[in-house]
Amino acid sequence: MTRSSIRAWYLVHKWSSIVCTAFLLMLCITGLPLIFHHEIDVLSGEPAALAEGGLASSGEGPGLKPLDEMLAKALAARPGEVPVFMAFDNERPQMTITTAPAPDAPGETMTIQLFDRATGEPTGAVDESGVMHFLLQLHTDMFLGLAGMLFLGLMGVLFVAAIVSGVVLYAPFMRKLEFGTLRASRSRRVKWLDYHNLLGVVALAWMLVVGVTGIINALATPIMELWQRTELAEMTRAYDGREALPPSRYGSLDKAMAEARKALPGNNPQFIAFPGGAYSSKHHYAVFFQGATPLTERLLTPALIDAETGAFTDARPMPWYNQALALSQPLHFGDYGGLPLKILWAVLDIFTIIILGSGLYLWLGKRRTPLDARVREVESGGVLVPAE
Repeated sequence: MTRSSIRAWYLVHKWSSIVCTAFLLMLCITGLPLIFHHEIDVLSGEPAALAEGGLASSGEGPGLKPLDEMLAKALAARPGEVPVFMAFDNERPQMTITTAPAPDAPGETMTIQLFDRATGEPTGAVDESGVMHFLLQLHTDMFLGLAGMLFLGLMGVLFVAAIVSGVVLYAPFMRKLEFGTLRASRSRRVKWLDYHNLLGVVALAWMLVVGVTGIINALATPIMELWQRTELAEMTRAYDGREALPPSRYGSLDKAMAEARKALPGNNPQFIAFPGGAYSSKHHYAVFFQGATPLTERLLTPALIDAETGAFTDARPMPWYNQALALSQPLHFGDYGGLPLKILWAVLDIFTIIILGSGLYLWLGKRRTPLDARVREVESGGVLVPAE
């Protein structure tokens, strides 16, 4: 690699790292407890009705209360509100019903009620005022909504640029050093540089995975809006020009679910989106079904049912960009492999915090060193270390 190429890659690595480091540190620190959000919820006192076992609320066998009955109880507890979502569980009788003042109301005005579909009784409401919710909101959008999400997505792009440029610089730098070399006898800066490089290589694949999935997750709102404008609009073209269906004219959920199951037999419903929200049209129940295998259970297929008549309208798989979003969300937090994968995710998260902290330390300690001296250090394979 020529000196000019090294210089260019060095500048890319330097400035992409400097700009995103503070935000990446925030994301790593808040992300660490979020990896174990389920375990923390259990330890903090998860209600007994949420324990695993018993009938699955996503099923259709005897022993489960009708969906219309469950919805009526949720609306009775929140007079004046309308249904927005109804979500199910494949292992427990737990289900959630989300209501809001209007179908398109912002998330902060929504109320999520918990029910046991086996007994029909409410088991509480989701508390969104706790520490975990605060951390999730900070991690997702810094309490700035879509602007915050897009900004953090940009920080993710810079993070990936820093990783790629770091790998490019690492190759010539380590040309004369064995992999994993820690020059303990050299200065403190050199030792931290070696730690920075070693941990960066060890966590390389993980950082790329988390960085790329974080970028995709930050685009969740634009992705759903694109689906609404294209796929959903095509599926509901026959309803163009009609006024939005008022909640007073919503038909039977049980009838709608039966029609949806006929269209997608063998699959379990994950949630129902009611008319007027981001996940449905203004006239349909959108019943989102999961894949039937462990590999496809994250991929959703919506069946659109006319919310007034209960007639089937259309069903088709989500486009590739929605599938990428669906797969990236659990992968970002290590939700695919149970507790062992979460522990690995946490260890690599800590490695990344050390990498970011050491990179900041190295930058603060070398601001007066000429750029050419840094380029010579990389070019020489770490032999020509600038004087401190």
